Amino acid sequence: MTEASERPTKRVTVVDVARAAGVSPGTVSNAISGKRKVDHETQRRIQEAVETLGYRPNLAARRMRTGRTNTIAIYSSMPVAVAAGASKLGFLMEIAASAAVAALEANMSLVLVPPVDDPIATLKNISMDGIIVVEPEADDPVLAMLQDVGVPTVSVGKPVGSPSAYVDLDYHLMAEVLFDHLRETGAENFPLIVGASSRQSNLVFQEVYLKKAAEIGMAAQVIALPEHSAEESAAAATSKLLKEGAYFDAVLVPIDAMATGVMRALKAHGVIIPDDVRVATRYDGVRARTEVPALTAIDLGLDIVAKTATEVLIGIINRKGTVSVAEAPSPKVVPRASSVSGYRPNF
Repeated sequence: MTEASERPTKRVTVVDVARAAGVSPGTVSNAISGKRKVDHETQRRIQEAVETLGYRPNLAARRMRTGRTNTIAIYSSMPVAVAAGASKLGFLMEIAASAAVAALEANMSLVLVPPVDDPIATLKNISMDGIIVVEPEADDPVLAMLQDVGVPTVSVGKPVGSPSAYVDLDYHLMAEVLFDHLRETGAENFPLIVGASSRQSNLVFQEVYLKKAAEIGMAAQVIALPEHSAEESAAAATSKLLKEGAYFDAVLVPIDAMATGVMRALKAHGVIIPDDVRVATRYDGVRARTEVPALTAIDLGLDIVAKTATEVLIGIINRKGTVSVAEAPSPKVVPRASSVSGYRPNF
């Protein structure tokens, strides 16, 4: 072995890349971190120098220098019972997938925090620059803790009792379009089966349902059930209505896990769907699409919601954010065979 081969290879630095690209080290840092915009030609020269020299950023050194982890997290307080089964965390995963892409475009990584028994303890042990909280409850203790310790937050859905920035999911319009859809398909009398928590979506669905039922003279019946036993509770509540001989020709059930329970009970009692009873839910996820018959649901535009939430959060982290409320796409009903007799999808 020669003396030259024993000599350690010199680590390529930002200065080396800058010299090769004909720019300043600061410009290289801006181009790599994405903190400041660099023109296309300069970006191209820097990227070419990075690849030619084999430069690898020293992330540990950068973290010590900036105090940043270049990591954001995403968390939902929805109980495991709602996220389990066929959905496989569907709602959260759909948001996380698009959020991860938006984060990578800003040279950041994303950590997915699934529903856990002690979220406060879990989140305290995660190094992150900020977090997206999906549909927090009113006065959510997790959101309050994060803000108390100074972690930048963005909520998906209005965070009642919190100053957090948020993407405004239009729960009022969601409730209205589902209610109107059931009416337009011929439903005249139907209960609302909803979560009992103080989550904004639950509260707004109840508010809109009661208002619209009163406007048409329909006897309102709100059945609020615990989310931790979503499917089982909804199946039991629906069976109880049927055994008591209650008349209803539809069920409005926003939480998809509860919708699965409703469908199970209806079929167990020999109810023909949708001829005897129509069913509609909110989230157009795996449960809705794989249920038999498939469930009418809402296209929430979650890819755009996630991208928007991520961009707002990164803006706050970089101290460039001025958005406190961002708009979400308008919800659109996806009609399926659970509410439309003889429905055939258009492929």
